[in-house]
Amino acid sequence: MSNGAGKFWGGLIVGTAIGAAAGILFAPKSGRETRQALKKSTQDLPKLAEQLGSNVQYQADRITEQAQRAIDDALVSLQEAIETGKEASRKLQEELALSMSSPSIETVDRSIEDEE
Repeated sequence: MSNGAGKFWGGLIVGTAIGAAAGILFAPKSGRETRQALKKSTQDLPKLAEQLGSNVQYQADRITEQAQRAIDDALVSLQEAIETGKEASRKLQEELALSMSSPSIETVDRSIEDEE
């Protein structure tokens, strides 16, 4: 361990000890009252954990539903876009087929000139 790291950890330990001692000396409650408050807090901990778990589950379900709706909406939009593209492609193929099967004006004019 380098000298700087040793000083840091030493200072952290000393600071923690001083803070704990000051907290005990200047606490507004007696030791017995503090212990009772801590005991009550630890007794309430399972209930708090259950409430927290329920809240987390609710939020997860809500986010999952929102994500599913967004995915469904995106799929509908994608399917509509694909159908629009298919329809445009069909129309273009029909136009191309018509232009290939009917002679153009230039072709008709040339064939008339050739006959004369």
